[in-house]
Amino acid sequence: MGLGPEARPELPRQLIELMDDSESTHVSVVSIYEIAQKVRLGKWPEMEAAAGSLASLLVEQGYVGVDVTGAISQMAGLLEWDHRDPFDRMIAATAIQLQTPLISADEAFDALSDRKDWPGRVW
Repeated sequence: MGLGPEARPELPRQLIELMDDSESTHVSVVSIYEIAQKVRLGKWPEMEAAAGSLASLLVEQGYVGVDVTGAISQMAGLLEWDHRDPFDRMIAATAIQLQTPLISADEAFDALSDRKDWPGRVW
C-alpha cells in the first residue's frame, strides 16, 4: 500500500504490516459512504479535509474498491444475523462474497463466526 504506520496511527502495527504484505486490500464502497456520513454529521472532523476525495484517495493509496453488486445486496438482505445496520450487513456480505477476512474493530461481526462461509474478522 505504501502507507506506513504514521499515516494510519489508529490501526495496530501488525494490521498495517498484514495489509502492506497482502496482494491487495479490498474496501467496500459502503465504507466511503459511512465515512462521508460521519463527516457530514460532525462525528469525524479529522476526516473533513479528505471527505470530498475519498473515492480517488482509495485508488491513489492502492486499495481496491468493491462495488455493491446484486449478489452482495441479496446476501446482505437474507443474511441470518441479528444486526439491523444495513451498511454493516453489506460490508459483511462483501467479505463473504470475496472470501476475504474483514478488517474491523467492530465485534458485532463476530456473531457471524458460526457461518461456514464467514472468512473471519481481523483486528
